[in-house]
Amino acid sequence: MRFWRKQQQDERAPEDAGQALPEEAVATPAALGADEQPGEELTAEEQAELHEQTERAVARTKRGFFGRLSGLFQSADFDESLWDELEEILISSDAGLPTTEAVLGNVRKRARSEGFKQSAQVRGLLRDQLIEILSEPATEPPAWARQPLPPLLIVLVVGVNGAGKTTTIAKMAHAFKRDGAVVVLGAADTFRAAATDQLKVWGERTGVRVVAHKPGADPGAVVFDTLSAAEASKADIMIVDTAGRLHTKTNLMEELKKMNRIIQRNYPEAPHETLLVLDATTGQNGLAQAKTFAEAVGVTGIVLAKLDGTARGGIAFAIAHELGIPVRFIGTGERLEDLAPFDAREFVDSLLT
Repeated sequence: MRFWRKQQQDERAPEDAGQALPEEAVATPAALGADEQPGEELTAEEQAELHEQTERAVARTKRGFFGRLSGLFQSADFDESLWDELEEILISSDAGLPTTEAVLGNVRKRARSEGFKQSAQVRGLLRDQLIEILSEPATEPPAWARQPLPPLLIVLVVGVNGAGKTTTIAKMAHAFKRDGAVVVLGAADTFRAAATDQLKVWGERTGVRVVAHKPGADPGAVVFDTLSAAEASKADIMIVDTAGRLHTKTNLMEELKKMNRIIQRNYPEAPHETLLVLDATTGQNGLAQAKTFAEAVGVTGIVLAKLDGTARGGIAFAIAHELGIPVRFIGTGERLEDLAPFDAREFVDSLLT
């Protein structure tokens, strides 16, 4: 599956780009993660891989709370008493009360207005509403899928310690590099020495350059040097790991502001994405984290890490509905390859079928 594609007007020699791309993958950036992008349809192989990865990511959620939905819709008619059970299933999956009430309120309203009483009809309405909830925040594709691509795509990654931030960065770097992009990583989480060490290890495993300073160094200086390294190597993508100290939100905000000022001296539109990595296994606690980070640093997208390790995948609906922030990627396992672009239809259909 391709996460990134060059544009035809990019005339850089293949040796500068890391590796040559297959001819069919050179035309435009892949609009993976966008709900609909005319002319950017996935190949049959990519769609099959996306389906397989999404199925694997939501397997536990499907076997758990959402598994009860199949029994709920078995009878021909959807009895009035089943609404309460449907509500319980959604709330228990960590969709949350506000999101559950919004979803079922719209489903019941449509069912009554259209005279739908059969279980299959109600299930169809539920599917449409869940897809709509997830799709609403995704008003445009992610930065790596837009046209034209910026000369240097800059992504900041935030998240609390233990959420899977460093591993997610490694997975992203691996995916972009595999597709032919030159990637440079910045270890700007200097507060925690282990974060820098972990990123260096991942850089060695993926063959991606990591710019790092000593523990306690100025994160802004790391960003400055990462920019210099990215420009010198004619990189396509620069990904910066940042500190996730929620208990010092003010310091975090000032740190991010300084990084942004340094970046924007030469790239006024950057950072092009600020991604928040959330541990999906934390459920509603993750939603609280997301709210804090969104207020502090202006998050543009969510990465749901460790989604394959929880039966409460309904948190994706709560994030989309309550925060209005699109989910960009989902973690589907522990391997470097186990990161998938988020697709609302695939996600919902994998849960309901």
